[in-house]
Amino acid sequence: MKLRFLHITTNLVTVLTVTLFFSCENDFDEVQKVGVLQNQPIGEAENIDLKYTEFIEDSVRLKANLLSPKMLDYSNRDFAFSEFPDGIVLKVYDTEGKITTITSRYAIFFKDTDIIDLRGNVTITTHQNEKLVTDQLFYNEKLEWVFTNEPWVFTKIDGPKHGIGFDSDKDFKKFQMLEMGGDFEFDN
Repeated sequence: MKLRFLHITTNLVTVLTVTLFFSCENDFDEVQKVGVLQNQPIGEAENIDLKYTEFIEDSVRLKANLLSPKMLDYSNRDFAFSEFPDGIVLKVYDTEGKITTITSRYAIFFKDTDIIDLRGNVTITTHQNEKLVTDQLFYNEKLEWVFTNEPWVFTKIDGPKHGIGFDSDKDFKKFQMLEMGGDFEFDN
């Protein structure tokens, strides 16, 4: 009788173990799917027309207008970001309503660091028709600072200037070039 009980118990444990082993395959597949979903954007928007306004002395002033065909929201990640895979057009308005237009074929905004990475034919055109063109440009929103290590061309009324790499404030008043070329005029 003891031997029969031991035999039944052994068979029961074996059946349960095999059942659990094979049932884990489906659970593992589900776990893999969860990992894939975490790499997907939490939100997706098309045909973005975002306006940033400021309330000053009983009036509202438009400061910026962001246009993009598509935005992917990855705020579900540890290092949250928004991606614009089809590029952007950003119109920035000064206090007099003059427009500076920024375009790129791709953009990504890192929320934790307030860094915007613009890539692919990045062009900044001011209201004075000054134009900066480069392949990649970073903008630090907190410091209001623009920088690149890529080749660039800056066209002004007095002619084009070019170089590789620069740092500047957002108004291009404190412009530091790493390597440069073009025609420059210096005041004594």
